[in-house]
Amino acid sequence: MINVNFFKWDEIDDNDLLFAVIVSRFQNKWILAKHKDRETWEIPGGHREKGEEISITASRELQEETGAKEFKIIPICIYSVTKEDSDNIKHPVSTFGGLYFAEVTEL
Repeated sequence: MINVNFFKWDEIDDNDLLFAVIVSRFQNKWILAKHKDRETWEIPGGHREKGEEISITASRELQEETGAKEFKIIPICIYSVTKEDSDNIKHPVSTFGGLYFAEVTEL
C-alpha cells in the first residue's frame, strides 16, 4: 500500500526533502515526460543533489526533463510517500518531496 500526505512548507524540515516534482503547463497544455526506464508518462521531477536547494532541484529537473527554457515556478506544498509492504508493515518509511507548479513560456 502507498499513502500520500500533504504538508505546508514550514511543517517539514527542508533537509528531509529528497526530491521535487513539477506540475507544468505550456500554452494551456499539461507537460508530461516519458520515463527513460519505464513505458510511462509522468510529471517531471527528480532527486535533490547533495547541497542543492530544493527550489533549484525543481528548476533543474523541469529543464532537464522537458527542455523548458523560460518559466515561472512556484512552490505548492510538501508531500510524503509512505510505502507499506509485508516486510515493513510495522515500520513503514516515508520520503518527502516538494510539489511545484510551473507555467512554461518557452521550450
